[in-house]
Amino acid sequence: MFGPPRGSGLRLLLFTLECALGVVAVILVAAALARWSPRLLPVAALFYLLIVVPTALLCGFWQAVIVSFSAVVAQSWFSAHHPELSMAANPTTSVTLAVFVLVALIVSRLSARVTNHAREAESRGGQMEDLYEFTRRTLQMDLHIEPGPQLAELVHEIFNLEAVAVFDADLHDVYTAGFWNVDPQEMAQNVYYFETSDDDPGTGIGRRVVRLGSVPVGSLVVRGDTGPLTNNAIASLIAITFDRYRAFANESRIETERRTEQLRATVLDSLAHAYKTPLTAIRAASTGLGEMGHLSAGQSELVGLIDEQTRLLGELTSRLLTTARLDAGEVAIHVARVSVGTLIEEVVAALKDRLASMKVAIEIEDENLVLSCDQQLMTMLLTQYIDNACKYSNFGSTVTIRVLVAGAEAIFSVHSFGPVIPMSDRERIFDRYYRSSTYADRAPGTGIGLSVAKRAAQIHGGYVWVTSDEEEGTTFFAAIPLTSEKESTS
Repeated sequence: MFGPPRGSGLRLLLFTLECALGVVAVILVAAALARWSPRLLPVAALFYLLIVVPTALLCGFWQAVIVSFSAVVAQSWFSAHHPELSMAANPTTSVTLAVFVLVALIVSRLSARVTNHAREAESRGGQMEDLYEFTRRTLQMDLHIEPGPQLAELVHEIFNLEAVAVFDADLHDVYTAGFWNVDPQEMAQNVYYFETSDDDPGTGIGRRVVRLGSVPVGSLVVRGDTGPLTNNAIASLIAITFDRYRAFANESRIETERRTEQLRATVLDSLAHAYKTPLTAIRAASTGLGEMGHLSAGQSELVGLIDEQTRLLGELTSRLLTTARLDAGEVAIHVARVSVGTLIEEVVAALKDRLASMKVAIEIEDENLVLSCDQQLMTMLLTQYIDNACKYSNFGSTVTIRVLVAGAEAIFSVHSFGPVIPMSDRERIFDRYYRSSTYADRAPGTGIGLSVAKRAAQIHGGYVWVTSDEEEGTTFFAAIPLTSEKESTS
């Protein structure tokens, strides 16, 4: 820690000059006191301190020690040439030297400490400026592209580092800047997977796990002159940038999906309207042929087939049209008080042909239950549930329709026995166009009906779900508030 400066000859020459200047100053002071005021020689130590202290403050400890030694020697020599002062000027030389050395040590240490604090403050000020610049530049980043390459280049440029590696765990990619003499990809990934955050003064490498809260989202490895606090701050800013990029990507995706849904709804609406006219003409023609008479049995069967398939196409077109309008929020909601028993009876009567091979059981907890709802939408919901049960339940099994009251909600359920719906499909089965892999080969379908049922329940402020078990069977549920806050609208 202490010692003459080592290194080049220039530093040694500077050390010699500083010592020489101090020694010369001591000799001049001692000579002046001896010549002009010998009586002050006993207190010359005070004058020498005025030389030792500045030397320790400006030059260093060892320069001050040499000057202190020269002061003791000069004091002893000049005192010896004034015998009349020898009694007064004979304080122990070693004590005087010890005091000078102690003063030199204290002053030099205080000076070094103050200098170090000043340098640290200056360094922290520079780091704060760099962090401010890094923050400003990250806020201006283009979030349409991956942030990793931009972040690595910014850290390398702003903090003047030798090398930088940034690992994005979400994209599973490592981005580097600067020169690495080892594999930065493996190093950055190990930091993330083993969650090692440290600083190695020997190699100058700092490692940090990039976290959002307590969740690791990546890692940072740097090689260069940065401190632990700066590395922590850089890692935190990288985490914030990762989070902003994810949020921006999600927002863009949601907006794209919204526009896609709008386009899809518009196309469905256009197609449904376009199909209505020819379907109406075909159905009118088939009805006219049937009423003309004089048709053979085969011809009558073909006309009946045309009429049946035209009706099915008409129902599908109406469903597509309703789906498009539900998504666009263009369906007029007419809330009225509807008898639940009557509602179910009408739906079952409309589906009597589909239910001909099934047994139907209706269980209503309260026969006088009245629901405030849009009757058309509720009819669509129940029709879809019961039609779904007809298509996928086992032949000859029982379809059970139940209505229970739970709190302020009416719970509609349609139960049947058929193929089990996998757990992974039970949420997605209500998405438009999605069909469970269990049902796909069982019966034809479009994947639209259940999405219409879900939307009809949501419009009433309700929700839907499904349970499916090999022993208990499959049950579709719809929870509908007993009273609706919606007014009848046009």
